[in-house]
Amino acid sequence: MAKFRHWSHGPSFESGGVRFRVWAPAEARVSLALEGRPAPLPMARGDDGFFETFVPDLGGGARYRFVLADGTLVPDPASRFQPDGVHGASETVDPGAYAWSERWAGLAWEDVVLYELHLGAFTRAGTFDGATEMLDYLAALGVTAVELMPVAAFGGRRGWGYDGVGLYATHAGYGRPERFKAFVEAAHGHGIAVLLDVVYNHFGPDGNYLPRVAPDFFTGRHATPWGDGINYDGANARPARDFIIENALSWLDEFHLDGLRLDAVHAIHDDSRPDILDELAARVRAEFDRPVHLLLENENNEPDRLRREDGRPTRYTAQWNDDVHHVLHVAATSQQTGYYADYGETALIGRALAEGFAYQGEFSRHRGGPRGAPSADLPPSAFVAFLQNHDQIGNRAFGDRLSALVPPATLRALAGVVLLLPQIPMLFMGEEWGAKEPFLFFCDFDGDLAAAVREGRRREFARFPEFADPDSVARIPDPLAEATFLAAKLDWTAIDAEHLAFTREALAARRKYVRPLIGDIARAGTWLELGERAVRVAWTAGERRLVLLANLGERPATFAEAPGVEIWRCGDASEPGALGPWSVRWSLE
Repeated sequence: MAKFRHWSHGPSFESGGVRFRVWAPAEARVSLALEGRPAPLPMARGDDGFFETFVPDLGGGARYRFVLADGTLVPDPASRFQPDGVHGASETVDPGAYAWSERWAGLAWEDVVLYELHLGAFTRAGTFDGATEMLDYLAALGVTAVELMPVAAFGGRRGWGYDGVGLYATHAGYGRPERFKAFVEAAHGHGIAVLLDVVYNHFGPDGNYLPRVAPDFFTGRHATPWGDGINYDGANARPARDFIIENALSWLDEFHLDGLRLDAVHAIHDDSRPDILDELAARVRAEFDRPVHLLLENENNEPDRLRREDGRPTRYTAQWNDDVHHVLHVAATSQQTGYYADYGETALIGRALAEGFAYQGEFSRHRGGPRGAPSADLPPSAFVAFLQNHDQIGNRAFGDRLSALVPPATLRALAGVVLLLPQIPMLFMGEEWGAKEPFLFFCDFDGDLAAAVREGRRREFARFPEFADPDSVARIPDPLAEATFLAAKLDWTAIDAEHLAFTREALAARRKYVRPLIGDIARAGTWLELGERAVRVAWTAGERRLVLLANLGERPATFAEAPGVEIWRCGDASEPGALGPWSVRWSLE
């Protein structure tokens, strides 16, 4: 593995001391204030707008800030740790100090069963160490990879993590960077890969000092839902691009992570070529010779970013497949508000399961225009399928999970589809045992910012018919209240043992029968409507065929029975040529 120790931004450890660097192109002077030293140390300005200084006889654990020309004290935008929060002093962390002892070679993407979790809500402790204690459980479940919601430093004590401002630092409430490394090493010891959500479309509103230190980091030429875009393509864009690309490399190198999931890349605006997404992927592919999995969240459904060459991803490994979630959610709930209005047709169920994207250039009523492009030439492994995730639960007004919305038989039929699908399956924490805890949006801001977030949350739902009156809107839980966060914590004493056993059995069947086929499934499957919300989907794997019969509705469905060996079923799927309501049958031909 390549070893990175010197980045464009932030402190680097050299023989005999530490070199500090900060990009502040609009500043005439910058100095370094080290705690315990009587006076700030001057920093030399380079032609590229970087200020730097070398401090001999300095190691890890030193606290520091930068002093701008007007005397303003700011933390390091590329800090490796903020022990007192995002507004406090930064701390030097030697990336080579942790004594790794693992012999982990990585995990093939075809072997992945993902488990998404929020570190603060996954356990009572809400820390890296708390999550480490659950690795035995995850391994026994059949999980082979965890995907952590962002752990980069963000404002306040609690939050989803997508408002990060210290992208190189771990959130202090979760534990020091050494504890994150210990979690990763322990996960690898259980045969579990670790992926991390990263956010490169915006910075959070609390504790982001980059606009003050380096105004050129942002641009008004591109607007995002959060304000000015990151300057990926304008004049003086190179330092911002390096900041983001090297951030990705640092997580993969210094923390031995197995992959990254890039949040909402459809909100990244970059008119240059290669754009930031392509350059980032190219750098990662060039620097690592072990399996590294790069995932996208991309509402635009762009299959070109997922292309393969000789069966291997050239850029991105896979995309979170919202279309699979949407078609299954609508089948289960009949919900037709918001973006769900686009997903009521049975044909879209078959297409999403067989081909990945349900929308491949067709007109979307919700978006008011075409969406996506053809994806049938991609293998199923280019897509991550799920019934639930943090967004699809947390973006509901009351954060209700699917287990609180539909009967157990419905939930199991849907899980029976996703968990054996040759797309890569993902569970959201607690889903495997039918957890009922709501997962609402929560954060911890103060003053005007807190009021704005609270009002924005209520305004977001006021446009839905069910929240047309003020009393309904007032019942929406307060995202700033600590109780909203505490309600999201999993209750490990309330496990539904029967549902947990169901999930384990489904994953065992996947491991035994489906996993050996995935590498031989080079492109999309074929699909056929059997009736309302009932489909037959088949994938060719060499000389074998994997066949799914799924009735995701209330009426019985019939099919022309085909030869094949049944490998798994749930619901009333035992009669030849018939599927009862909410029944699933998988077979090999």
